[in-house]
Amino acid sequence: MKMRKLGSELTVSALGLGCMGMSHAYGGQDEAEAIRTLHHAVDSGVTFFDTAEVYGPFENEKLVGKALKPHRDKVTIATKFGFKIEGGTSNGVNSHPDHIRAVAEASLQRLGIEVIDLFYQHRVDPAVPIEDVVGTLKDLIAEGKIRTIGLSEAGPETLRRAYAVHPIAALQSEYSLWVRDPETTVLPVCRELGIGFVPYSPLGRGMLAGSVRTQADLAENDFRKTLPRFQPENLAANNAQIDLIEQIAADKQITPAQLALAWVLNQAEFIVPIPGTRKISRLDENIKAAEIDLSTEELKQIGAIITPDHVSGKRYTDASLAMTGL
Repeated sequence: MKMRKLGSELTVSALGLGCMGMSHAYGGQDEAEAIRTLHHAVDSGVTFFDTAEVYGPFENEKLVGKALKPHRDKVTIATKFGFKIEGGTSNGVNSHPDHIRAVAEASLQRLGIEVIDLFYQHRVDPAVPIEDVVGTLKDLIAEGKIRTIGLSEAGPETLRRAYAVHPIAALQSEYSLWVRDPETTVLPVCRELGIGFVPYSPLGRGMLAGSVRTQADLAENDFRKTLPRFQPENLAANNAQIDLIEQIAADKQITPAQLALAWVLNQAEFIVPIPGTRKISRLDENIKAAEIDLSTEELKQIGAIITPDHVSGKRYTDASLAMTGL
């Protein structure tokens, strides 16, 4: 597995693993099977694992901590704070300094580790200046509770203000063939300041892999059923784009998922995608994407054929989009 840098301090596998779906949002899975997948990821060279307190909530951190305990010296674990969790669900955001500290302590306990390698603010809290947030995280670094600081779905100005207080290791935002906003907003800032970029949902929540054609492909309690892009009429309209992806991938003798991941990976060396999967077979398929090199011309051609303006439906509801800085 090739390695990449996130900021100046973290060196991780070029492809990470998003762990959310193992216990949250997509229907979950058997714990033993999830642990087998996590162990297989480590054995295959994956060193970067992504979780958050809100996934479950709390259960995903426990799962990741349990599975990775025997491999702690080999892995980088990222988790997140920033949601207000009440009665088992998230209810708005909370990045007040005392809450950040409480979450850090709780996450350390659930993960069973002594230091959080990368601690993200999950969503920007408009009620708390980003300078106060990063100042608190800077103190947690000094105390040995966290190693590095990350932001998620923050806009370019927020990113600059945060970096002025303390270097930011990584920005995590949705980015794929179907979500290109970061290209003109935050990616230039990441490149300028030496900040790593961690795309989540680089496979369009499964759609770019060709695994979701209709809502019948989703579990009954799969949260994607609530997203505009996954409504029946939009899914039907988007199948034309999936057909194009499958055709291009077939021409290159790779899978649609590998094409989509390789396109993201080849955009820049500071980009580390974190596709989520619950199956070892899909994990193996994704890992092979890190070996695929695409020329500048190929990247342009693929990016011109598969474009966001041909996609039907927004990536989030308006309420959820309002919580992002893009």
